[in-house]
Amino acid sequence: MGKNILLIDKLNKTKELSKEEFISLFETFNDEDIEYARSLACKIRDEWYGKNIFLRGLIEISNFCKNDCLYCGIRRSNSNAERYRLSKENILECCAKGYSLGYRTFVLQGGEDLYYTDDILCDIISSIKEHYPDVAVTLSIGEKTYQQYKKYFEAGADRYLLRHETANESHYYKLHPNSMSFKNRIECLYNLKKIGYQVGTGFMVESPFQTPKTLAEDFIFIKELQPDMVGIGPYIVHHSTPFANEQSGTARTTLFLLALLRIMIPNVLLPATTSLGTIDSNGQINGFLSGANVMMPNLSPAKVRKKYLLYDNKLCSGNEAAEFKVSLVKNLKEYGFRVLDSRGDVAKYPFVDRLPK
Repeated sequence: MGKNILLIDKLNKTKELSKEEFISLFETFNDEDIEYARSLACKIRDEWYGKNIFLRGLIEISNFCKNDCLYCGIRRSNSNAERYRLSKENILECCAKGYSLGYRTFVLQGGEDLYYTDDILCDIISSIKEHYPDVAVTLSIGEKTYQQYKKYFEAGADRYLLRHETANESHYYKLHPNSMSFKNRIECLYNLKKIGYQVGTGFMVESPFQTPKTLAEDFIFIKELQPDMVGIGPYIVHHSTPFANEQSGTARTTLFLLALLRIMIPNVLLPATTSLGTIDSNGQINGFLSGANVMMPNLSPAKVRKKYLLYDNKLCSGNEAAEFKVSLVKNLKEYGFRVLDSRGDVAKYPFVDRLPK
């Protein structure tokens, strides 16, 4: 049995590896290691969630952003971006459409747009919950203060997604301007947990300057944070950023890391991301065959979907579009999966223990 297979088995047994062990694994993994990890991850996912896939209706509320992250297509300095923002009425229309299609989680995602004051956001959140008390509201709108996060939670927000992007401070400042703060990013995630949100984090796979060492630190940080969800996808170049000439990441590495995350945190909610589907036409199916159990079809108004371009060639039609749910359900069924019309909260107990006796 190979050294890496032994490391994967150790991760499965103990749920952790040393930094040196992670580095060794990331430096030397091969196709056999990937397939072994993916097979193990699917068994673990099935133990916790069965063959059930959860859908989240994604509503991209704004592509204005005050930040200038070097990798991002909606960065402040991108004068080529065609900017938009959705009104409360627009957002509620998206929710009405999504609810009628069976979506029971809405994800409000956007750049850090100062137009959306706390009062505006709390009004939107509470209105969604008033109209649809059985849905989960997820926010993905960046860094805020503890008090702001608390206000949104009290207004009815259930979950918050904030990718840490890298757990290595030096790497962080190669991806972000000095006006942003690595320490604040990490503190935000712990504040969200403290308040009571279901918390999601994540990183780009094979982003510029990422190394086996920074990846090892990502895994160790995620293990310590114990998030409810981890979103990872391949880094994909955007032509109007300082990283326009960098190499995009690969589905191959992404699938391996997805599997390792499932092995390390068995009950984690793990999306097969849009970026994975963008880099590889079979990427999302392969994500589900690597232990993933969440997908986020796009509920945004059709006219703005092509404007929310974090990276080039982003998928926003076909099965990526929320209105194509019937086709998506049928496609996943062919692979043995079942799509649930539910909030899809993180499991506290294995699937078999939650079945009716």
